Amino acid sequence: MHGWIILDKPLGLGSTQGVSAVKRALRDGKYGKFKVGHGGTLDPLATGVLPIAIGEATKLAGRMLDSDKVYDFTIRFGVETDTLDLEGKEIATSDVRPTRAQIEAVLPRFTGPIEQVPPAYSALKVDGERAYDLARAGEEVKLASRSVVIHALQFLPELASGRGTAREASGGGAGEAGADAPPLHHAAEAARSPSPSKLGEDLLEITLRAHVSKGTYIRSLARDIARALGSVGHVTMLRRVKAGPFTLESAISLDKLDEAAKARTLEQILLPLRAGLDDIPALSLTPDQAGLLRQGQVLAGIAKEDGQYFACLEETPIALVEALSGHIRVVRGFNL
Repeated sequence: MHGWIILDKPLGLGSTQGVSAVKRALRDGKYGKFKVGHGGTLDPLATGVLPIAIGEATKLAGRMLDSDKVYDFTIRFGVETDTLDLEGKEIATSDVRPTRAQIEAVLPRFTGPIEQVPPAYSALKVDGERAYDLARAGEEVKLASRSVVIHALQFLPELASGRGTAREASGGGAGEAGADAPPLHHAAEAARSPSPSKLGEDLLEITLRAHVSKGTYIRSLARDIARALGSVGHVTMLRRVKAGPFTLESAISLDKLDEAAKARTLEQILLPLRAGLDDIPALSLTPDQAGLLRQGQVLAGIAKEDGQYFACLEETPIALVEALSGHIRVVRGFNL
């Protein structure tokens, strides 16, 4: 049991609870004890892709933390909360409701490299204390801005009923996430125009998809977009649809996890260790080379371009390695 189980994390569940659920499944299925960790925190109010690493895959969990992510999120205009989501208390209001044309004009400012101030209610540390602990204690939290990259922002289609417009404010929830929604703004592409009939509507809320670099806070992005539109806002829906190479297509519910544990078929939903390195080319080894790498030694005279490789002896993962000037060094070794 060395690999990945991808959870579709439900609302209200913390990331550590997701790890606990997988540990419980391993225990219930009598698979024995394995290290278990997650590849990127999701807030309890967020749902979606939560990679859970098992066994030797935990050595790659750090790579998931550094990987790009894709989120769908809904911004509701008119109220800003202290947590920047539904959980917080109201701290600012505005009567301004932007039109789609106004939003379209603002989004390019939030595409590409940007500076962002993280939310006060975040896990970042201030003088050794978690920011959210200080904020909950009523202390003023000041966090420095950080550089992040928004690779792409796109509108997701509104529901056919028009729910989400200011003139139908009682509608509530967010539109369905459209995987094939046309990109509106991209760092390397020109904007595409929305339907003219939508341009003049005052919007109570919008749903966007964002492809972002590590360290990006979607709640801060929503706050800043709303303020740039002369309004305020907060996140009412946040769903991670991709984390590194993992998407919702490979994600399972907690019910499916429980069923697989009881049926002792967890191995059928376990993705191989290699799945976390699908962007890394493979390097085939001889038995002698594999033995040297397992001992932590450097391989010399290997004609490979500089970069990282997934080194294997036939089907057995040996190490994540780095090639530099014809030498191969171990970055992460696997005890398999």
